[in-house]
Amino acid sequence: MRNLLLSIILFCSLSICAQNPDTYQEVYGFINKMLNDEIPLNFKNAVFATESAYFDDYLDIEPLYQEIEMLAQLTNVISGTELITYRGKDKNFVAKHAALFKMITDSLAIPLDSIHILAHEPYTYDFDDPMGQKDWTKMFVSKLLETGEGNCHSLPYLYKILADELNIPCYLAFAPNHIYIKLYAENTGWYNTELTSATFPIDAWIIASGYVTIDAIRNGLYMDTLSNKQAVANCLLDLAQGYQHKYGKENPEFVIKCCNTVLQYHPTNVNAMLTKAEAQKHYIHTLMKAQNLKKPEDLFSDQSIKEMYLEMESIYIQLHKSGYRRMPEEMYLQWMRLLTNEPDIYTNQKLKGSK
Repeated sequence: MRNLLLSIILFCSLSICAQNPDTYQEVYGFINKMLNDEIPLNFKNAVFATESAYFDDYLDIEPLYQEIEMLAQLTNVISGTELITYRGKDKNFVAKHAALFKMITDSLAIPLDSIHILAHEPYTYDFDDPMGQKDWTKMFVSKLLETGEGNCHSLPYLYKILADELNIPCYLAFAPNHIYIKLYAENTGWYNTELTSATFPIDAWIIASGYVTIDAIRNGLYMDTLSNKQAVANCLLDLAQGYQHKYGKENPEFVIKCCNTVLQYHPTNVNAMLTKAEAQKHYIHTLMKAQNLKKPEDLFSDQSIKEMYLEMESIYIQLHKSGYRRMPEEMYLQWMRLLTNEPDIYTNQKLKGSK
């Protein structure tokens, strides 16, 4: 009885100290309306709403939308030039993707008239805190647009936002600790686009990370395309993780709610499963520490805690059976450098030099 009372007191005190801010609840509701088809599905709106929540709704959205519009117009201008030699029926889509890739990864000088030239610098990879562990804003598209530096989260997000603006198909895909772009062309089939290194890696590069098992691929954890609805749902995971970076991990309720919604639309979203399980684990450990307990089972007089623990265990078991293996950050950075150090091995030769 005493343990149960302490558990209730601690849960209530944590809830009071870390109540879900209204902005986070509002953004959750906004994105959830998209997923429920109550309002139009829009990845751009979901991304910037999520980032705005982290800034307590003080992110100035309008200049960001104006810049997105300008970049889309610039991409359209570039797509009218002879960037590639391609004769498929989907030439218009492929040409726009080629222009979008060039705009993001290359320097441009576009004559505006006989005197003026528009100079555009490429976006580059930010090697400082690439996972956003110290500064969560490192993951933001708004930060990428402001500084010109991004990572494997903001760069593919920007690409998809612009592809959506251009009405051309574009798909996010997952690798360990990583997001990249998958595209399809009639003449070449599916191909990967990696914006952090401005290359088109073959699937073998992803497997070369050493942390992608055949089971993980077969079970849809990695290398599969996300539908537009799944991409928008994944913004709720960003919302949950931003909440944790801003307010700590003491109150798991909001994070679990976000993850559950993501998994409703994308059951194999490995990052949502991990984030949910880690939130549950942290909360249970917090209760054990507060009550000076050594075993989680000592909390099981509270049925809700027992159910949370069993669900957490089930998620970890499911992840392991599905082929998930945790990838350390140093191994991730080493894997990312493979494309630079061994381009002839890991670059898609069909696409090399064509865009």
